Amino acid sequence: MEIVLLIGVQASGKTTFFRDRFSNTHIRISLDMLKTRTRESILMKACIAAQQSFVIDNTNVTRNQRSPYFELAKQYGIPVIGYFFQSEVKDILARNKQRTGKAVVPVPGIFGTLKKLQPPTKEEGFSELYSVKIEEPNTFTVKEFITYAKPQSS
Repeated sequence: MEIVLLIGVQASGKTTFFRDRFSNTHIRISLDMLKTRTRESILMKACIAAQQSFVIDNTNVTRNQRSPYFELAKQYGIPVIGYFFQSEVKDILARNKQRTGKAVVPVPGIFGTLKKLQPPTKEEGFSELYSVKIEEPNTFTVKEFITYAKPQSS
């Protein structure tokens, strides 16, 4: 059993990555779907009780947003594996334009999230930590996470 924590701004490819890599083996837990932390907590605890691995598919861009997941993992002795999505701003904005309806994120919201972004560190409690980049549409490159360069606006 494991907890997978996806980290990245909106439209960076997190949900597509989940579908490609984890949809057959892990439960997806997302505040976009569940709407409240109470529902999120209930579903996480149900997964733990059932020994079912799960993916936290939220932006998780600050240490404070990530810390409750580490507390839960520590309480139950579950490893946390992190995937940090690094994208260029132009690519994020292009993917956001491809969304429809409520999935479209207002551009100021994306830039607001980018401003808050605190890159993850292994010291937070990750058992493993990876960097994810989209090389082509829906083709992901995953490498061990070492460094981070904040994306530049073009």
